[in-house]
Amino acid sequence: MTATPSSNAPARGALSHIRVLDLSRILAGPWCTQNLADLGADVIKIERPGTGDDTRAWGPPWIRDGAGQDTRDSSYYAAANRGKKSLTLDISKPEGQRIVRELAAQSDVVIENYKIGDLKRYGLDYASLRAINPRLVYCSITGYGQEGPSASKPGYDFVFQAIGGLMSITGERDDLPGGGPQKAGIAIADVITGMYATIAILAALNHRDVSGLGQYIDMALLDCIVALGGNQVTGYFANGNDPKRYGNAHASLVPYQVFAVADGEIVVAVGNDDQWQRYCAAIERPDLAADTRWTRVTGRIQGRDTLVPELARSMLARPAADWIERLEANGVPCGRINSYQQVFQDPQVRHRGLRVDIPRPAHADIDGLVSTIASPLRLSDTPPRYDLPPPRLGDSTDSVLSALLGYSAEQIARLREQRIV
Repeated sequence: MTATPSSNAPARGALSHIRVLDLSRILAGPWCTQNLADLGADVIKIERPGTGDDTRAWGPPWIRDGAGQDTRDSSYYAAANRGKKSLTLDISKPEGQRIVRELAAQSDVVIENYKIGDLKRYGLDYASLRAINPRLVYCSITGYGQEGPSASKPGYDFVFQAIGGLMSITGERDDLPGGGPQKAGIAIADVITGMYATIAILAALNHRDVSGLGQYIDMALLDCIVALGGNQVTGYFANGNDPKRYGNAHASLVPYQVFAVADGEIVVAVGNDDQWQRYCAAIERPDLAADTRWTRVTGRIQGRDTLVPELARSMLARPAADWIERLEANGVPCGRINSYQQVFQDPQVRHRGLRVDIPRPAHADIDGLVSTIASPLRLSDTPPRYDLPPPRLGDSTDSVLSALLGYSAEQIARLREQRIV
């Protein structure tokens, strides 16, 4: 869908009373602040003059203008920065630091992902900004957290998928072809940290309504990726056995995996014993349904090496469309393995409006559209809004400095001459 203002939608979002000063870059922080922007917050993104967020240059693919020509901004950047205003500012200079402090005095949230100690050198750490604005919620995102033996190390998503345990349970079984550890296909440590940071910020803002005071939030990618494995980790705590890789199978459910069919592959997800009986009916295997070895999930787990090959032979008998029709008719969860092209052709995806096309004014007379993913946060009275596309570098520098801080055109021109903005 193309995002346009709706007369039926509320004029204000759930967070329209909140201003966020976003000093973060790459993915985890911007993912968080995009959530806040979708919910109506006024998000001011501070970027380096001339270059901006590192991910602006992480292309191809690039965002295209209305003439189909590549722009200077990558799709990676666009995926996490809609709804924001870009203000270019050199915070390594005293004048730039002063402007950040002025903005923080009028903000509710500051979020940053600098190396530990960097912002303290500039007088932009939590203690310094809290003295200016005691109601400020200040969120720091780092790889390992603010303290501990690894706190000073640089951190990247791939590293945390490894050391946080995710890769030990992701990938094909070691005894099968292609077996071994595998990372997830998305930067899941970054994304989940952005989501947890969103929750923490909203909780701190809610507490501020009671206490009148802001607080400090210490978010670590390591903490978040370990927490994401809660189901597997709790099992490890219970029995002391390290979880293993099962590829596309499931440690606690059988059959719950990919099956080859006559013309490709599909996923079958039998989640309980009743669904097992219906699955057997769909594949016309009453003998398996009657076999007491497989009646309960525990038996199917223990005997998976005997049962699954038998099921695999049966699944080869029909094409995907036939199987899906039969399985769905019997109430058995299943699905095709879609490419993203196929995802956005799916009738349910279309119905839910999961593609959002946002108009993006160009510098010249050629406008364009930026296509992004709709927020999954569906609030009945204050739904997400998509009024601003991912910003061009510095597109709101003048307006923020003049409207919010009262700078004159002459003052802004002087800052630009000094390369502070």
